Amino acid sequence: MKKNNFLVLMMLLLLSVVLVACNFGGEEETTDDSGTTTDTDTTTDDSSGGDKELNLVVASEPPSLHPQLATDTTSSTIMSSTHEGLMTLKNGEPVPGVAESYKMSDDQLTYTFTLRDAKWSNGEPVTAEDFAYAWEFALNPANASEYATILYAIKGAEAYNLGTTTSFDEVGVKVIDSKTLEVTLESPTPYFLELTAFKTLYPIHKATAEANPKWYTEADTYVGNGAFVLSQWQHAGSLTLEKNPEYWDADNVKLTKVNIEMVESETTQMTKFESGEIDFLGTNYGKISLDAIERLQSEESLNIVDYSGIYWYKFNTTDDVMKNANIRKALTLAIDRAGLIKNVTKGEEEPALGMVPNGVEGFGDDAGFFKDADYEGAKAALDAGLKELGLSDPSELNLKLSFNTSDAHAVIAQYIQEGWNKNLGINVTLENAEWQVYLDKLSSLDYQIGRLGWIADYNDAYSFLEMYNSADNGNNDTGWSNEEYTNLLKQSTTETDPAARLDLLKKAEEIIIAEFPVAPIYYYTNLYVVKDYVTGMEPDNLGNINLKDVDVTK
Repeated sequence: MKKNNFLVLMMLLLLSVVLVACNFGGEEETTDDSGTTTDTDTTTDDSSGGDKELNLVVASEPPSLHPQLATDTTSSTIMSSTHEGLMTLKNGEPVPGVAESYKMSDDQLTYTFTLRDAKWSNGEPVTAEDFAYAWEFALNPANASEYATILYAIKGAEAYNLGTTTSFDEVGVKVIDSKTLEVTLESPTPYFLELTAFKTLYPIHKATAEANPKWYTEADTYVGNGAFVLSQWQHAGSLTLEKNPEYWDADNVKLTKVNIEMVESETTQMTKFESGEIDFLGTNYGKISLDAIERLQSEESLNIVDYSGIYWYKFNTTDDVMKNANIRKALTLAIDRAGLIKNVTKGEEEPALGMVPNGVEGFGDDAGFFKDADYEGAKAALDAGLKELGLSDPSELNLKLSFNTSDAHAVIAQYIQEGWNKNLGINVTLENAEWQVYLDKLSSLDYQIGRLGWIADYNDAYSFLEMYNSADNGNNDTGWSNEEYTNLLKQSTTETDPAARLDLLKKAEEIIIAEFPVAPIYYYTNLYVVKDYVTGMEPDNLGNINLKDVDVTK
């Protein structure tokens, strides 16, 4: 019996030698669409030798796949796979990305990052200069990056962005050599490493951007440094991501291709998931239709996890009517948040009675700044507002509530519209627009009341408050500003005592809530469904899903 086993073993060994000699497995030459010949290791994919494809949806065309110009979650979701920062997030915590290591000075002001041997998708090395170039692009006022303020933690960044200084040499970003980047901060910033994982701090391939300023608008000119390459982009139709063979950790990327279809309707998205056309639905890859939530819960297939985000209505405070704080207050108090959650959203959200979600450290330990569905308070504020506007009856108000095209946003708007009409006697019309058009309307203050959601860029209260530090902040979209509010936020950036810093942020929250440039509605939860053959797609509390960690086992 032992002899027979030995003979079988020897035959198998000889057969494996023959297979390798004939190039079955191991490396083979393949030619891409451009005619370039590359070496591909076919043994790193599925153990069965087949490709691993993941099928997803997003709700719309990504408005911009430029890391320093993008402001929305759809674009961010795509770029999280095509780009990588100095650090990346794993389970919500910063871990090394392009930076192999870093050192922090004793005073917590200077970070020195050492880059690993990472490459761009075109095969060229990722350098410290690529990071400095990208950050300068974001801060250069000529580029109007709406997220430039997220870099203000860096010494001299605000002055450069505001044009007070004109030389980037005065900003605390120094290229020591091709593999070493030194960053000096204005003051200790406890979430700075998280910032280096955010899209605005992603690197740009300098040579590509200088040769073609529109490099980010088409798949065939797109250069990234992430786990996946943008291989196809059918505008307003679909995107395709393919495993990036140049990625420094490519051996641990299990998926070979990700097909992403653009589907606006949540009902259609849900149908595609249930028919097996897509493998995951929720987070930033589509949205579960509201009419399916209770059924999915009863089937025990719906996942509901924490999400550091808020759903709110913004008010255009430059509008002739919405500039009145009492009108804004009346509209905010007259929203029945608990009823909305129970009867419409049904996703275990919490009524938002402040600007910062309860899950953020130091917040959520009180009853909020106002009462939910406070119709008495709303009517008192409305009466005062009408008097200030020279009006005598609520019916004289004709307001417009705008939202981006979505089944869910439409139903939520209808619920709130009905409540405002019933409880305040105000006439409200609804208006929807495609995502990019809608964002442009908000940015140009071409609206009265507009829906937006905000997911924390980093899990700190400052992420929810900072966008309103001035009317010029690219993410403000309300025209509102308050000098005391701005000063409190500035003080919080230099305050090193955590308790004192928290107190400054809470005082700032009190000020903005008192003037109601926005109406908080509910704090998000994250709802998703996933096929049982997909693993690694559990979102963290910021909604991040790293496709690098995803596997398909069917």
